[in-house]
Amino acid sequence: MIDALTLPEPLLRRIGAAASEMMGSAPGMDFDFAAPAGEPALVSADSVSWRVFKNPVSLFIGGVAAVLLELAEPGVRDGVWQHSSFRTDALTRLRRTGLAAMMTVYGPRSRAEAMIAGVVRAHGRVSGTTSEGAPYSASDPVLLDWVQATASYGFIRAYHAYVTPLSYRERDSALAEGAAVARLYGAVGAPTSEAKMAALFAGMDVRLVPSPIIGEFLEIMRTVPALPWVARPFQRTLLRAAVSLLPDPLIDRLGLEEWRLRGFERRLVKLVAGVADRVPLLDSPPARASERLGLPADWLWQKR
Repeated sequence: MIDALTLPEPLLRRIGAAASEMMGSAPGMDFDFAAPAGEPALVSADSVSWRVFKNPVSLFIGGVAAVLLELAEPGVRDGVWQHSSFRTDALTRLRRTGLAAMMTVYGPRSRAEAMIAGVVRAHGRVSGTTSEGAPYSASDPVLLDWVQATASYGFIRAYHAYVTPLSYRERDSALAEGAAVARLYGAVGAPTSEAKMAALFAGMDVRLVPSPIIGEFLEIMRTVPALPWVARPFQRTLLRAAVSLLPDPLIDRLGLEEWRLRGFERRLVKLVAGVADRVPLLDSPPARASERLGLPADWLWQKR
């Protein structure tokens, strides 16, 4: 399944530190995923999710795709844009979101549950009126299900499209693995299979509309230093890769045709994401979480 690249450990540590920054680590947000020793995560270590979330390239692509789908729904769009610091401090918001994703998959269960409870309390204070004049609440079960679904869709599809194709059964498993996390967020109707995901997308399609905010988001993402400096010239291409994960009719409806990946760009993204999947990131959350469970730091990258 996996054939890890053998690199000198000092270089692996440097690469791992850069990857950890992409995955949510930042001053004031540092968390040791290696402690407490032996405490399981919300998702088991032998899951599809642990394999998918270890890749920082597909994680970035999938996260952007998820936000694009969220911003296409007016209630989620205006809830995010009116009640978050994304416009004024995008980098901190991105890192917090990355850390939340890492915690739900790799974090010790007690800390992950506490983090999610805090998010749920914050959601309870978010409500308002969309620019179209409709009321919204971040605690709306429909919106909660959509946010959970878009995150699952983005991360799973990014890995499937640009790293390693996942079988239908593996994609079903990855969605089912997220059910416990979704329930903690209150998203009791989040899809737990590919068939249920397709049904949800079909039902939500009529609600997905274009907005200038989507273009503003992509422009922020084009310029914010979200990637390690050596990878920043590649950032726009990764944004194209994210847009290209959306269903084709929706890309056209949102006016994002110019953001589709070109053929040579797709090959480049797959090359970079494939290499990233084979480099053990020894200081990253997946490696530290493996150590917490008594496994080698490079366990997820070992051939098996």
